[in-house]
Amino acid sequence: MSSSRLIGVGVGPGDPELVTVKGVNALRAADVVVVPVMAASDGKDGGERGRAEATVLHYVPEDKVVRVVFALNERSDRARREAAWDAAGARVAELLRTHGTVAFATIGDPNVYSTFTYLAQTIEELVPGTVVETVPGITAMQDLAARSGAVLTEGTEPLTLVPVTAGAAVLKDALAGPGTVVAYKFGRLAEEVVAALRETGRLDDAVWGSALGLPDESISPASDLDGTPLPYLSTLIAPAQRHGKRGGKL
Repeated sequence: MSSSRLIGVGVGPGDPELVTVKGVNALRAADVVVVPVMAASDGKDGGERGRAEATVLHYVPEDKVVRVVFALNERSDRARREAAWDAAGARVAELLRTHGTVAFATIGDPNVYSTFTYLAQTIEELVPGTVVETVPGITAMQDLAARSGAVLTEGTEPLTLVPVTAGAAVLKDALAGPGTVVAYKFGRLAEEVVAALRETGRLDDAVWGSALGLPDESISPASDLDGTPLPYLSTLIAPAQRHGKRGGKL
């Protein structure tokens, strides 16, 4: 049985200042820090520095960081995706067998649509007894709300989070309901998303953003969208429709 620890550390949406103190401490205390990188067409490291890696390097030296290829956006080829997960899991398992603590840095939060979930499941099979922990991170919807002034919830309002990789129809269904709706990863379906907002009467108050806290940050009203595809990791907030006096939703 292993006595190693695998810690999923949420490093936020990209702004290094939004990594929590606990997250920084976990990264610095780990023996190695694994960061996920996008696979090139040949399945190998494409060389591009991802958001998680760029954030981590503000707090730990480069020689402590290990890049591991993950099928981050592979959805059409299940066999290729599974093979990539297996290879990534095997690499991290190797690190766990030779190091006491391995941290895995993930953008946002490790328990919200994160690659860490699949990695942890794989490690539990490959290295039985590994202690798996997570350190929460600030999410893109929180950062976008702060930067845009959008209020996520009031009173008894529900909050619905939808990955638009599930299709624009799922988002439209959510928009037809009550409360605030947040859409993740909607960039490639921007035209369909705008149509869904317009059809449900939620366009005027909605806001979108991408590359939050980074030099190429974009934050704009959703009504400005013209259907042009946006960065994959774009986030949308469609606030609940609020009428009446302060505290009306209590």
